Amino acid sequence: MGKYFGTDGFRGEANESLTAERAFKVGRFLGWYIKEKKSRNGSAERARIVIGKDTRRSGYMFEYALVGGLVASGADAYLLHVTTTPSVAYVVRSEGFDCGIMISASHNPFYDNGIKLFNGQGEKMDDRTTALIENYLDGKVTVFGQEFTEVPYAKRDEIGRTVDYVAGRNRYIGYLISLGMHSFKGYKVGLDCANGSAWNIAKSVFDALGATTFVMGADPDGTNINRGCGSTHIEGLQKFVVDNGLDVGFAFDGDADRCLCVDEKGNLVDGDLIMYIYARYLKERGKLLGNTVVTTVMSNFGLYKALDEIGIQYAKTAVGDRFVYEYMAEHGHSIGGEQSGHIIFSKYATTGDGILTSLKIMQAMIDKKSSLSRLAAPVTVYPQVVKNTKVADKAAVRSDAEVLAAVKAVESKLGKDGRILLRESGTEPVVRVMVEAESEALCNAYADEVVKVIKAKGYAIE
Repeated sequence: MGKYFGTDGFRGEANESLTAERAFKVGRFLGWYIKEKKSRNGSAERARIVIGKDTRRSGYMFEYALVGGLVASGADAYLLHVTTTPSVAYVVRSEGFDCGIMISASHNPFYDNGIKLFNGQGEKMDDRTTALIENYLDGKVTVFGQEFTEVPYAKRDEIGRTVDYVAGRNRYIGYLISLGMHSFKGYKVGLDCANGSAWNIAKSVFDALGATTFVMGADPDGTNINRGCGSTHIEGLQKFVVDNGLDVGFAFDGDADRCLCVDEKGNLVDGDLIMYIYARYLKERGKLLGNTVVTTVMSNFGLYKALDEIGIQYAKTAVGDRFVYEYMAEHGHSIGGEQSGHIIFSKYATTGDGILTSLKIMQAMIDKKSSLSRLAAPVTVYPQVVKNTKVADKAAVRSDAEVLAAVKAVESKLGKDGRILLRESGTEPVVRVMVEAESEALCNAYADEVVKVIKAKGYAIE
């Protein structure tokens, strides 16, 4: 991770670590850098960059700041307005844009925001480019064999323009509808849109495919994104599904790159179970490339045991859908993702896509003529507890000898009956202690042993 950019972009509280001035400079550098690279490759075309945002109040501020920087550097900025993160990635790769920007802090509260960058293939921006942006933000960047404290402004007819591009979002909606392999007629489906990006997209897709659609979390006001709803508050959808007698429910996060499911009984079907269900579905049809599911180190023991039983292999990456995608792309796998609901279907997308995930689960249910609860039943989920501790220096915690000794001691106690993982958050000033064991009580006890040492060493902050 860099100074500003983590595993999922530049994220922070609006007008604290992430300011309008910094957003302007991100736009200034990207607009100039992409144009300069094109020029050095013999192209006279200006940079074309597409921008989306979620429903946070600060999204407008960052949108205008980014656009100001881009056009001042000679780039053309195309505005999708409120849309999902995966839609930005789709539009970039399908319509020949040089870069995509999504303004969102995903599942974080409304007062946070973020800048996610995509390259021309709709993939997360490479570390080299984000490092150059960081250097520019700090006042000096060396690129193209020169040192710059400021990059040139465009002049006269070289100044960029802004284009309203809601048509791009509409084409993405059409793409999702085209992926619906069956009519959803006769299915009662609940959608929790988290008062975020999915609020004006998900229902349109499900209605077009014939579902009887029940919606919650679709009344954004700029400050209620993720508040008591969406994939981070799944209990709301669980009650909603049961109260309304629905066949299935899908919960998205603020920018709709995640999806968690609720079965007809109100039980959570998380990312691990989603991967199991769809990987098994693909294997039964001879379409699971490499016979492998790509997971992260946070996936549950129960998933691996269930995959072993049906002869499906698995890989483990660092936490972050970026790392999952990179592994999938390198090795040619069909499906991968995170327990949190970032699921990547490599045939259709380059990033996690919550609405796409919901469509694929519907496809499996309909093709197999099965309820979601029956599809998920073979997986026995091990109790898992994650303790988050806010700290001033994540790297110091991860390298502290006493903290590592506490982790080792828990590993010895667990043996083959569980595991412990200490990791840094890629998006927050937090270290996470995750424990899986035979009971939740054991998970809590062992996690607390490590957290106690972290606090005793003075790393924790309020």
